[in-house]
Amino acid sequence: MLDDFNQVLHTYWDQFLYMLPRLLIAAVIMGVVWIGASRLRSWLAAKLSVRSDDPLLTDFLTQVGRWVLVLLGLVLALNVLGFSGVVGGILGAAGLSAFVVGFAFKDIAENFLAGIILAFNRPFGVNDTVQIQDMFGQITKLNLRTTEMGTFDGRDISIPNAIVLKQPLINFTRDGFIRQEFVVGVDYDDDVAAAIALILEQVRQESEVLTEREPFAVVDELATSTVNLKVYFWTNTEDYRRGTLELRSRVMNRVKIALMAGGYALPPDILELRLPTKMPALPVQVAMAEPGTLADPPDDPKKPVPSPPNVAPPAR
Repeated sequence: MLDDFNQVLHTYWDQFLYMLPRLLIAAVIMGVVWIGASRLRSWLAAKLSVRSDDPLLTDFLTQVGRWVLVLLGLVLALNVLGFSGVVGGILGAAGLSAFVVGFAFKDIAENFLAGIILAFNRPFGVNDTVQIQDMFGQITKLNLRTTEMGTFDGRDISIPNAIVLKQPLINFTRDGFIRQEFVVGVDYDDDVAAAIALILEQVRQESEVLTEREPFAVVDELATSTVNLKVYFWTNTEDYRRGTLELRSRVMNRVKIALMAGGYALPPDILELRLPTKMPALPVQVAMAEPGTLADPPDDPKKPVPSPPNVAPPAR
């Protein structure tokens, strides 16, 4: 039995020595291909980043180039080892496996395919401010499975690419401008036309308000105690927070100061009571309440009565 074992071991050793040169050549090929794939990825990234400002497309093409080169190296190594017939079997098994795995990981495959589509055609870029469903923020990173978003309150959201591709998306940055608005109320006795002129003058004096698109104001509502004016103006959205939130706050504060300095009343909600015109006087009489009434309630019987102060008797 020991002789049989030695014979089998000797046979395997002879086969190993026979395959050793091919194994070394295949290992060298795979090592060179792996290093070359990494170099190819860096070279493609450098070239594509100069010609394109699209990081997702650049990353996608560099990854594809790398893995194509690795696959070609693997096929060449298998041919060197004498497994040329195995290559076709591997490709067929890969196709069948992809079909089976596609059903098992439908959502992952859907996000991956959506990422490929977004790599070549998408409605936003890096650092754009967008809204997807109820998610609102700035795009920070793009990859083949998710889209990364940073909200203005410090949260990081990973959105599956399938949602980005299928759901309505609002881009606040692509056109470079957005219209802002706010409401200010003036008194009914104020000159509304003059107030509008003063408001628009103050809006135009803000340097970051776009001059290519004229601001305007309209009477929006005749409210309970004010005439509400709605003011519209256009701002730059390259930096959304600065171009919208901060600028809108400055414009509103400037308008408030100018209106108050101009003598315009900014009344709060006031409840006005009007009496019937035929009523000669108010049916109310005002008089001092008598002791013991509700206006002057009696003393609490449970309250202890203070003792009279000690008074010394008069001297005789």
